[in-house]
Amino acid sequence: MITFSATTVLVLALIAAVIVAIGLWAYSTANRLDRLHVRSDQSWQALESALARRAVVARAVAISIAGPASDQDSTDRAARLSALADQAERVDRRDKETVENRLSSALSGIDIAHLRPQLVAELADAEARVLIARRFHNDAVRDTLALRTRRPVRLLHLGGTAPLPTYFEITERATPAAATGLPVDTLRTSARIVLLDEYDRVLLLRGSDRSTPDVAFWFTVGGGVEPGESLRTAAARELFEETGYRADPTTLQGPIWRRIAVFPFNGQLIRAEELFFALRAPGFEPQTTNFTTLERDTISAHKWCTAEDIVALQARDEAVYPNDLDTLLPEAASAASGNTQPEVRSIR
Repeated sequence: MITFSATTVLVLALIAAVIVAIGLWAYSTANRLDRLHVRSDQSWQALESALARRAVVARAVAISIAGPASDQDSTDRAARLSALADQAERVDRRDKETVENRLSSALSGIDIAHLRPQLVAELADAEARVLIARRFHNDAVRDTLALRTRRPVRLLHLGGTAPLPTYFEITERATPAAATGLPVDTLRTSARIVLLDEYDRVLLLRGSDRSTPDVAFWFTVGGGVEPGESLRTAAARELFEETGYRADPTTLQGPIWRRIAVFPFNGQLIRAEELFFALRAPGFEPQTTNFTTLERDTISAHKWCTAEDIVALQARDEAVYPNDLDTLLPEAASAASGNTQPEVRSIR
């Protein structure tokens, strides 16, 4: 009969524990990689859809700028723009970045002052969707590559045979079609969260401008994106700063909405591009210990609000942003619950 000493049993137990730990780590890492690859694939599909829509709008712009037969320059520019739009729709992925950048350059050369206002709005929306989709695709690619290129992951072949995702870079319009024409002091991108509790109430903060402290307004959690931050990271950071609640950026659903807002605040006229995520969390009491100095001076209250509460606030002449939030809540609740695959759309 074979017997083992206590030391041998302990060593074997430790070896078994290490093997189990490695196995669990490998299993969870492989699952995480699978989710990241799915996210990369979905973000690419969203980017392709946004690029396809831009090509359609570009073709409409080409038709609009085509001049009479005697105006050869306008005719040539319209023909080139139309040809690039056609090529962008047919090109394979390997050459897509090159062709799409040519289309971007051609669109940047168009004087939007000569286009119909409706067409300018459509072009602005199409270009914004492309930039948002590209941003999220590149975020997904970055996160996937960061995990795939780790040495243990490569040694254990946890990424399987899935090809490595690639970044997609595209130039921005030199003169944004979405420009307001106002002499703004600050241009910024903001990441905001429609934070819902288990009763579908949204958390709103009550703010005011230092110059008009008696005029109150309510808004969702969020703020400006700092250099080098992704939208998800910025939204999660702002959530912690403004409420004390920590959220994994990957749990944010969206973005579901995009809003262009121009408003005076703290002595400046600000033009903000706001992207909204949805998130569900158990109701909690927000903490203000992480407020910045500006937030301490300008944020005075918080409230978990139903749609009826939002209507009541507006009835007291206290504005709520974004506009029509009371009617938008069901859409945010569905996205936060994961019941729908949100596609970013413009709101007021």
